[in-house]
Amino acid sequence: LDFAKVEKAFKKIIDRHETLRTSFETKEDSIIQRIHKVEDLSFRVEEIVVDGEDEIDRRIGEFVEAFDLTKAPLLRVGIIKLEEERNILLFDMHHIISDGVSMSILTNEFVQAYEGKKDFDALSIQYKDYSVWQAQKKQSEEFMRQEEYWLNEFSGEIPVLNLPTDYPRGKVKSSEGSSISFTLDSDMTSRLRAAAQETGTTMYMMLLSNLNILLSKYSGQEDIVVGSPIAGRNHRDIESIIGMFVNTLAIRSAVKDEMTFKEYLELIKQKTLSAYDNQDYQFED
Repeated sequence: LDFAKVEKAFKKIIDRHETLRTSFETKEDSIIQRIHKVEDLSFRVEEIVVDGEDEIDRRIGEFVEAFDLTKAPLLRVGIIKLEEERNILLFDMHHIISDGVSMSILTNEFVQAYEGKKDFDALSIQYKDYSVWQAQKKQSEEFMRQEEYWLNEFSGEIPVLNLPTDYPRGKVKSSEGSSISFTLDSDMTSRLRAAAQETGTTMYMMLLSNLNILLSKYSGQEDIVVGSPIAGRNHRDIESIIGMFVNTLAIRSAVKDEMTFKEYLELIKQKTLSAYDNQDYQFED
């Protein structure tokens, strides 16, 4: 691995994407984006030395640090050199300038820039253009319509999910938690896909329906809200931009005993499609 080429490739990508040259600061109670020139940034690829493979996980953990939002780039790159032809490339990037799709864009562009296969076409718009568009949209009739949809969905009392947990719910809300991963076997996956095809739904709708029913059975509640992220890239011009476009859709539905599963699945299909149609209205609002 050529360290100089790695650094050059990243500088090329940082130059291409204004988000990677953006810092954030407060001005008169408003948060503003400040875009810097690539030559004004002190960016370098850090070489991380490990004393044996037992140290790798610890060094990766240490590599992730808090960012100062007033200092660009909000991207950190490091390399752990293990052998002559075996290296680990580390990225640490603040969520304010990136999402899951951004990581894919960054990875693909890095490979192309490192191999020097082609020069990138100039981006037709940058993230600041999207920010302006988003701010302007708040004055539009379309935005008012979307606001009305979500206020309608969450009129009345908002349910709190009371699951029978091992410990009482904390008085102070915390976002601490952990993840549990599991894999559905190929037979179950095939059956779910067949059921989705038969009902004109998607795997997401199928799994969301099942999750809602499970939560309803555990809690004894009918009114269930599940939030899930949506990419928010519903225009071709922003498909290839590194940035934070993700929104959360809080999908609310009533799980009623008298409904068949197919009837409930159809309800979730309609709720989900309506949420997609109104995805520009931010969850924070």
